[in-house]
Amino acid sequence: MNRELFGVFGDRETFERYRASDEFDQVLTGPSVTVGIRDDALGAPGWTASYADGDARCVVWGEAYVPNDESSEESNAARWLLERYETAGRDALDALNGSYLAVIDVGADDAFVATDPARSRECFYTDEPGTRVFGTDAAEVGRTVPEPTIDRDGVLEFLHLGVALGEKTAVTELSRLPIDSLLRADAIDSLERFVYRPESFDYVAELADRLERAFRRRSTLSGTKGVLLSAGYDSRVLLAGIPGIERSFTVGDPDAQEVQVASRLAEQYGASHTAFPPDERYLRPDESKVRYSQGIKESLHIHHAGYTDEMDVDTMFHGLLCDTFLRGHFTAEQTVDVLDKRIPTGRLDPDPDPVEELLETFGYSRDASRDLAERTSFGVDPESFVRDAIADELDARSSRADTVQNALTCVGISNQPSMPFHAHLADQFVTSFPAVDRELLDWHLRTPPEHRTTETFLEACTRVDDEILRYRPPDRPHDETLLNEVERFVRRKTPFLESFQPPWPDRRTLFDRYDFDRRYLDDLEHVHDLPVRHKLRLVDLRTWLDCWTASSEASLPWLAPPEFAAI
Repeated sequence: MNRELFGVFGDRETFERYRASDEFDQVLTGPSVTVGIRDDALGAPGWTASYADGDARCVVWGEAYVPNDESSEESNAARWLLERYETAGRDALDALNGSYLAVIDVGADDAFVATDPARSRECFYTDEPGTRVFGTDAAEVGRTVPEPTIDRDGVLEFLHLGVALGEKTAVTELSRLPIDSLLRADAIDSLERFVYRPESFDYVAELADRLERAFRRRSTLSGTKGVLLSAGYDSRVLLAGIPGIERSFTVGDPDAQEVQVASRLAEQYGASHTAFPPDERYLRPDESKVRYSQGIKESLHIHHAGYTDEMDVDTMFHGLLCDTFLRGHFTAEQTVDVLDKRIPTGRLDPDPDPVEELLETFGYSRDASRDLAERTSFGVDPESFVRDAIADELDARSSRADTVQNALTCVGISNQPSMPFHAHLADQFVTSFPAVDRELLDWHLRTPPEHRTTETFLEACTRVDDEILRYRPPDRPHDETLLNEVERFVRRKTPFLESFQPPWPDRRTLFDRYDFDRRYLDDLEHVHDLPVRHKLRLVDLRTWLDCWTASSEASLPWLAPPEFAAI
């Protein structure tokens, strides 16, 4: 990776058992922790920062902003955090804003690594070398494990759901720091920054004001600015609200409806627009892409990965997770049956089945998972396995949510499958993550789920810019969710009406066109009949393990046909 944080709970000599200091731009050694940083934007406003004061050390890795009422001299987030920590303790973390990991070491066994409230930056760790090792690159942390073994449950969850749940990875000895928590030398402490506390207030006005403040913070990011642009709502509000975005990029055929609307949006807000016609780069699961999925989530979500060399910008914006935090992506809706098809109404389900809802939202396919089970050697019934796994994850997050609807969203955020999208971008550019702005997270946690809707979001967006809906998304011509779903259904069922085009390129067509079965699964002919998405997950796992172990084959006997292997 281009940017990395790697550390040990130990001294410089301990650090250098595992990594050479010259691999990093800076190595800081405190009383209890030694940490290395590699980041060519180290010290840039709103970005990775470090600070030392006597023996005390602090690193803030990623995107970070200090409270607005602080003076400009305190723009170094690491300095601000260390000084605030000395007076406020862990409460200092409540006010730090952004998408980051923070490392603080002030001595007397007072040292830790903390996530941002939403765990938008992963921290991997292991105790196998005899001391606690941590870092942002799972492969580099994994290399310190003398004899890694496959975590059966982590692998099964990934294959059937597209994400390893909770703190698991594909390797038993390698774990992830939980959402809203901190890592100490011999313990993990849960924090209380991400807890649902719904109340009544002016949801639209507050959201509009907080969006504008979040955009102002990010307007200070330096260099040429670009945005990954779709025809949807989430990326267009960045164009409307953040001044100085000069370039926009969309992956898709130039003649596709999605791309044409994105182009009009770019013109509306004075940005250039580049469309990248989908080719084998869109799906190609090589190390340059799979490394960012870390063996826990699908590289499929990093659809821009093959095109970043052609994106000539310094700072990149994206609208990832706006639908989750601000529009209720994981909440359960009531549906109506129309000709044996369930149509969402846009209203909350008063009594949802949380396991069933999460299975559907994660995209679980019973038929595909059954086929996968028959072609591998785990000997596990996939239906009962995934149900139990999701039930356990709901139970693990129950203390953070007051209702079933909020529990659904909390589990969804804790296990968001698309996070590699941000991880990859943030390794290529200074990359902002507006949806996890501290004020917007607070709005999310205080707003009841019935008000975290597309309608609320759009009302707030029109207060940011009343022309924001001049060009509507091609698959959402109406303001009402139900009307959009009904029209989608009617178009699909009526012979002489054109259906809405999907927003993303067709992965099955591209997989076949570029002969990925032969290129990546030539030795596994028995899985060639699986759906493309499940085959890509198999390739992800093999590729990720191969990039840091001698060979994945000995670790993955379950990939052989069932008659030849058992696990």
